[in-house]
Amino acid sequence: MPNVVVSPEVSIAYESFGDPGDPPVLLVMGFGAQLLGWHEDFCRALADRGRYVIRYDNRDCGLSTKFDEHPVDMGEFIAAVGSGDLPTALAMVPYRLSDMADDGLGLLTALGIERAHVVGASMGGMIAQTMALSSPDRVLTLTSMMSSTGESEYGRSSPEAQAALFTPKPADREGYVAAAEKELVWASKRYGDAAALRELAAASHDRSYYPAGIGRQLGAMILSGSRADALRELRVPTLVIHGLDDTLIDPSGGKRTAELVPGAELLLIPDMGHDRPPELWPDLIDAVVSHTG
Repeated sequence: MPNVVVSPEVSIAYESFGDPGDPPVLLVMGFGAQLLGWHEDFCRALADRGRYVIRYDNRDCGLSTKFDEHPVDMGEFIAAVGSGDLPTALAMVPYRLSDMADDGLGLLTALGIERAHVVGASMGGMIAQTMALSSPDRVLTLTSMMSSTGESEYGRSSPEAQAALFTPKPADREGYVAAAEKELVWASKRYGDAAALRELAAASHDRSYYPAGIGRQLGAMILSGSRADALRELRVPTLVIHGLDDTLIDPSGGKRTAELVPGAELLLIPDMGHDRPPELWPDLIDAVVSHTG
């Protein structure tokens, strides 16, 4: 799998699908998830609709650069944030969402792509929003999927989803794969698939088991703050997609994003949780193709 240097500190692993002469679509993955989270068949189906599709590992995940020299104790970080000790929290985390956005833009530069359609899911939606805000001249369109604005009152997780997200998974492969079933708490109620979750967990564990990056990515999200004021000024064509079954980022996060961005289109999808079940791929791909057309 190709790996390119995007800055003096960071190299990014990526994979592409389709004809480089087609309109480029950059897929940005979410919190703690490798590029595998954008299923290969989903990427190929999107490429078959005339798009040059690029998926990649964020920093501190998969086969991209790891920041091992900056260990983050999750307990200490959450305690610092909870007590309002922001200087201590800020000192713990070596980067922000803006740095992760620069990684994605740097990947486009390394690939010789001046402008691209950017599609981000969950934390990837936050990164994609940040790309559009910092470099609107490089983002043809923005698609923010199952994401939010950084405002704490919108897109809140249910207690059950939050507990599943922050419960450490076993390190051994068998335990890690079995624990993936807990993610059904935020999956589509109709199409949630425990076998598919286990399959993705097994592939992710085999490719790059790296729990240490989770704390730094979480810190980047929390400490980057609200994008509300900036989103009000965004002039990039924007599509917001959110599943009505989502309990990890409540649909209010997507609704708020669409409310803030001038002219944004909001697509609320029944039977979709914080996942992309294959049964809904036709709807999702149609929406992305239409928006990027």
